[in-house]
Parts: sequence; structure tokens; C-alpha cells
Amino acid sequence: MLSVDLRPRLKGAHPLVWVFEALENDPGYELRRMFNLRAAYLDGLIYLAVAQGEEPWNGLVVCTSHDRHADLQRDFPELVAHAVLGKWLYLSQNHPEFESTALKLARAALERDPRLGVEPKPRRSRAAKKKP
Repeated sequence: MLSVDLRPRLKGAHPLVWVFEALENDPGYELRRMFNLRAAYLDGLIYLAVAQGEEPWNGLVVCTSHDRHADLQRDFPELVAHAVLGKWLYLSQNHPEFESTALKLARAALERDPRLGVEPKPRRSRAAKKKP
């Protein structure tokens, strides 16, 4: 019987995961799939996510709360409210400062900037999803 590993390969499977390279050696770092995104978690909190597709899913999603938007946008004026996930901020890959700003935000995440990071909603089990 042929054994095949069907688990998704997260590392390198997404063209923007290079943004998270500064986080890779942090013991609290974990890269997870989130829909069509790849999300960077630190110590169980979701900090950043990358998306590759049509706008507004083509860049860096900054996981934060509404009350922190203005402060983050003062330091990172390139950020805008995400068009779908308005509670989070967004940096389009088409922005001329995408690379430098994305790397600065990754360093801010690594330093545990208190304006970044949110607790993810608990996952529901498959059995709970099937119940009416």
C-alpha cells in the first residue's frame, strides 16, 4: 500500500510567506492556514496574514481591533481598513511600500507590539457544525 502525505505544505506553498521569515525562529511562532490565507500566530494570538489573489485579498492583513486602527495608521499610513474584514487593517501588495512596510510590521509582531494580535475564535468541532 502506497503511503502519501496529504497534509498541506505550508512552508513555501504561498508566495508571500517570506514576510514571516523574521518570526520563524521565535518559539511562539506558528504558521496556519486560514481560508485562502496563511496566518502568523505568536503565543496563540493571530498577528498577521498574507493573501494572494484579487483585491482585497492580495497583500498583508494586520490582525488588530478597531480601537487600535488610528494609532497603527499614524505609524503605518499605508494601512487601510480591510474592505471585507473591517476590524482588521490591510496593506495591498500593489502598494509601492509593500515590502518595507510588511517587514516592519513583521518586526513589530516579533516584538509583541500591543497594537497587534487578536485571540482567534475557538474552532468548532465537525460534530458541532453538523448539529442543527
